[in-house]
Formats: sequence, C-alpha cells, structure tokens
Amino acid sequence: MTYFRKILEFAKPYKRFAFLNIICNIFYALFSTLSFIALIPVIRILVNPEERVDVMPTWSGWLGAKDYYVDYFNYYVSQRVAEDEVSALVFICGIVILLFFLKNLFGYLAAFFITFLRNGVLRDLRDALYSKILSLPISYFSEKKKGDTISRITADVNEVQFSFLSILELIVREPLTIFFTIIAMLLISAKLTIFVFIFLPVSGFLISLIGKKLKQQSHLAQEENGHFLSIVEETLSSLKIVKGFNAENQFNDKFKASTNRLNTILNSLINRQNLASPASEFLGIFVIVVILWFGGRMVLVEGTLDAATFIAFLALSYNILTPAKQISKASYSVKKGNAAAERILDVLETESHITDAPNAIEKTEFNDAVEIENISFKYDDELVLKNFSLSVPKGTTVALVGQSGSGKSTIANLVTRFYDVNDGSIKLDGTDIRKITKRSLRNLMGLVTQDSILFNDTVRNNVALGKIDATDEEVIDALKVANAWEFVMNLPMGLETNIGDSGNKLSGGQKQRLSIARAVLKNPPIMILDEATSALDTESEMLVQKALENMMKNRTSIVIAHRLSTIQNADFIAVMHKGEIVEQGKHDHLLLEDGIYKKLVEMQSFE
Repeated sequence: MTYFRKILEFAKPYKRFAFLNIICNIFYALFSTLSFIALIPVIRILVNPEERVDVMPTWSGWLGAKDYYVDYFNYYVSQRVAEDEVSALVFICGIVILLFFLKNLFGYLAAFFITFLRNGVLRDLRDALYSKILSLPISYFSEKKKGDTISRITADVNEVQFSFLSILELIVREPLTIFFTIIAMLLISAKLTIFVFIFLPVSGFLISLIGKKLKQQSHLAQEENGHFLSIVEETLSSLKIVKGFNAENQFNDKFKASTNRLNTILNSLINRQNLASPASEFLGIFVIVVILWFGGRMVLVEGTLDAATFIAFLALSYNILTPAKQISKASYSVKKGNAAAERILDVLETESHITDAPNAIEKTEFNDAVEIENISFKYDDELVLKNFSLSVPKGTTVALVGQSGSGKSTIANLVTRFYDVNDGSIKLDGTDIRKITKRSLRNLMGLVTQDSILFNDTVRNNVALGKIDATDEEVIDALKVANAWEFVMNLPMGLETNIGDSGNKLSGGQKQRLSIARAVLKNPPIMILDEATSALDTESEMLVQKALENMMKNRTSIVIAHRLSTIQNADFIAVMHKGEIVEQGKHDHLLLEDGIYKKLVEMQSFE
C-alpha cells in the first residue's frame, strides 16, 4: 500500500468528487440495508396475522427507540391490511421499489462522481510521467528499453486506474454496506451476530492466502509486457535491416518467446485471481449454512428469535457476502496495481543529476568564446575523455576529427549539457555552463546530428520546431539557406506536406537539409554539427555541404566530421585519439605534419 499512498497524492485536486462519492455511497449503503429491514414487519404480518398491531405504540425514550419504530411501522402496515389487503400489498411493493430505486440512484451518482476523479488521476499520472521523461537526462534512457518506458506510461497507468477504482470501493462503498448491515444485524440479534463473526475472520484468512503472490506475478507480467513492446519498437524502427538480413524468423522467435513467457505468467496470475470469487462465495455460503443451523435452533428450540426476524437476518447476512466478495477482488486488484504503481513511481522518483543550479543565470547572448578546460568524462567505467582542453572563439569554425570512439561526439553531448563532465569545466564567456540554465544554454545552440531526427508531421512544423511562431516567409528563407526549398516547393502540399514517420517519405539528403533548415530558423549564435554529412551520397553531400557553409557564415561552429572534405576550410582542426588531442592546426598545416590527419585524408582519397 506504500506505493498507492503516493499515487493517492494525485487525487488531491479531485477531492470534491471523492467527497460527493462518499456521501452517495453512505446513502447507497443505508438504503441497501433498509431494504432488508423493512421486510421484517411485512413478513410478520403476512406469515403471522395474529402479530398485527392494532394499538399505536407510545414513545418511551431513546432506549426503546428500536422497538418503537418497528412497532409503529407494524401498526401502520396492520392498519393498511385491515382496510384493504390488496392495497397493503401495493403499498409494500411500493416501499420495496422506492428503497431499491434510491439505492441504485445513489449507486449511480457515486459512480458518476468517481469517474471524474478516476480519469483525472489517469490524465495527471500520464502528464507527470511524460513531463518526467522529457526532464530526465539522455543517459537514463541509454540504460532503458523504449518499450519498457512505453509500457509504464500505457499499461501500468491503466492498471493503476482500475486498481485505483477498486481501492476506492474497498475503502468507501463496500465497508459502509457491511457496517450498516452489521449494525442492523446487531439490533436484530447480538448473539447470532457475534456467532457469525467467529467464522468470518477464518474465511478472510483463507481468502488472503490466495493473493499472496499476486504482486510478484503482476510485476513479472508488467516487466515482460515492457520487453515484448521493446521488441515491437525495435522491429518497426529497424524493419529494413530485419528484412535485408532475412532475420524475420529470428525476430519472430524472439517475440513468440516473450509472449509465451507472458502467457504463462498471466495464466497463473488470472487463475489465482479468478479463484478469489468462488472461494469467497463458497466460504460465505458456508457461513450462511452455519447461521441457518445456529439461528434455526434459536427459532425452533430456544424460541428466542421469531421466524420473520430470522429470515430478515439471513437476508442481511447474505447482503454482507457481495461487498465482502468485492473487497476480496479489490484487494487482489490492489496487489496487481501496487506492482504497476511501483514501476510508475520508479520513473517519477528518479532524480535527474543534470539540473539547473540554485542560482543559475539566464544567458541570452554569446560574446567571447566556448572554453573547454581540462575535462575528463567516462561512460560507466570507460574513460572517454582525459584532460581535454579546447578553445572555440566567437565567429570561428573548429573541427574535431578522428577515428570512431575517439570521443568526438562526446564533446557535442557535453557542450550541450546532455551529460555533465566528471572533472574540469566547460565555460561560455567565462561562465561554467553548469551555472547557466539548461534552457537558455540550449537556446544559444543549434544542433544538426548524423541521424536526421524528424517527426511525423508537416514540413513546416518540423522546420519550426525551435521557433513555433515563425512565419511562412521565415520558414521558406531557412529552407533556401539549407538548399531545401527547391524540393519542398515541389511536394504535393508544399510546407503542409506530411513527411511520414521519421521523415521516411524523403531521401536521406532531403531529411538532412530539413534538419539544417530547422537549425537555421532557430538562428543560434553557436552551431554544433555532429557528423552531419557522414550518411549521405556524394550528390547529397555536395548540396548539404553548401547548405552548411551558408549556415556557418558569421557563426561560431563546432564541427564533428567523419568526411574530412567537409572541414578543409575550418579555422582550427583538432585531431583526436582515445580522448586526447594528438594533432592540431589548419588543414594545410596538418597535411605537412605527415601524421594521423594525413593518414585519415589518404584513407578517404582526398586531394
């Protein structure tokens, strides 16, 4: 229940609906009990006409209130029967209909009000999860499966929703029904009621044994659900590779293995849950039979209880069974939901280590230089950068080259503060970027990555991602700078053309030029290009290279290059090897050194 207490915090904005639900449930439970109590004088009169009361009872104080109201109702019904038996029967039926109408009316109203609370909590949970996902550092997701994250925001939240409703029934409607019913039973016969409650704890203990492993099995089911969603996500995002390598059977087998494991877990889980209802019903009927034996002796042998009262007592006893069974089912549902709540809170309570400092400043302009001073960085235990230093003055283009794994892209991740350095510092105009708000820092930077990350939306909305209030003219100007307007203007709907999932309706070069246009429209003073042309063919590379040159004019740029043809005009080139700078200078100077840079150039047949 620890996790559910935390989930219940999300219900606070909807407490008025919870209050109205409780009021309606009180009336529901009250009328549910009264519908059975009202039958006692009716049965007495119909079964034993001699028990009719012809003299109006008199009030003798609160101690005799129970007998007074029973006798008064008996007297009223007796008078109606004496006048006209058919009319009395209609009157009795009317009372029954009225009581059940009121019971169901308040039952509906209770469900009506709880709907707003339930769906409000569902929405707020999803909103909180999505906001948290956006705020968590990239390093968090490098250790997680996407499908598992998707499962938490969908399946787990739904599970909490259903369990949340169950726990509200558990703590409001059903206990109230049992409470009012027990009061009525005590008023009818305290001796018989005490006898009943000797057996109920035994029944409750036996039922609780069934649900002991539910939380553990639910957790396994939700973990496996996340695993198979990850397989689906990987398959959809890598379908060309799967088909190209004839790996359909391999992925199919992997998926079936996951669904088979999930099937086994769910069979065990649902069968155990399904056992709750028949077990609680059987134990309830067993209690009823015991009441029949013990109460029957009170009626037939001892004469301490009349038949009509005993029949009503039996009906009240059965009235406990339904809510008791619902509580039993709800408790199992809560155990399942508790596992889901644990997984949700695991995300919500994850602390982000990349946060704004308490007195972080809002930096709105770039005036001097980006200074990288003696930084070291490692992923887990693998050292990627060691005592690395680099200066990028305003208005210059600095290129980082080197073999894969030399730490080039890590520099881009650190400057944008997707990760934080382990040692040293990165400064913007002399201010450590950890003392600048993340939002204002990234406002000063544009990013073009090797993978053209586009969204299933229109050309306009993809380009205007960093400036949502941009006019069509501004978007078109950015597209022209990026050498993209020529192909965009020929699309079926121009700027309003949907480019498909990840931009799959476009070629690689077209997607990359849209990425560049997006950075151009944002118009930041610092541009970071992370191998922006490495995945392109020669013709596309020429167009993109021209677009990059247009974009980098009069701008500070950090260029991470795989194809060295893209950085021959850079103001400064740093050659990296195993996280350190081993050569540095301009293109022509580095060629004369006859070192690593020249070998890289020769490997690419660059002249």
